[in-house]
Amino acid sequence: MTDTPYIRPSWDEYFMEIAHTVSKRATCDRGRSGCVIARGRQILVTGYVGSPIGLPHCDDVGHQMKKMLHEDGRTTMHCVRTVHAEQNAISQAARLGISINGATLYCRMTPCRVCAMLIINCGIKRVVCEKKYHAGGESEIMFRDAGLELVYFNEDFVKYDNQ
Repeated sequence: MTDTPYIRPSWDEYFMEIAHTVSKRATCDRGRSGCVIARGRQILVTGYVGSPIGLPHCDDVGHQMKKMLHEDGRTTMHCVRTVHAEQNAISQAARLGISINGATLYCRMTPCRVCAMLIINCGIKRVVCEKKYHAGGESEIMFRDAGLELVYFNEDFVKYDNQ
């Protein structure tokens, strides 16, 4: 027994730790991330990076890389075989008939542009990220303009290889 009192994690820390556990099911080594959607201190759904149901996984058959041309002339490579953790969590809620309106979403990094649009349209009101995504500026603007609260655990950036 120690003299140091036990300090319970905050609700945000608790749900983020669960998102880390969910990420262990991810099937693409470029982005093993998980997502938790909660409301009222209760988990509603989870999701992780993985291929659509019944389709092959990156871990089994390799990545399906596509080149993306940006407005500034840059090109980046993206794996398009998998569905993002946020998309899978939102899909899970739809499949199970669970409303996520007014909920908080916990994820590894700033959601991408497509995920941000889905999050806004689902009625999620708060997004908590462990880190910033190096290409997440557009999502940050959309969240601000839509009135969503965006919280970061730290200001570190995540950048994928081949981007």
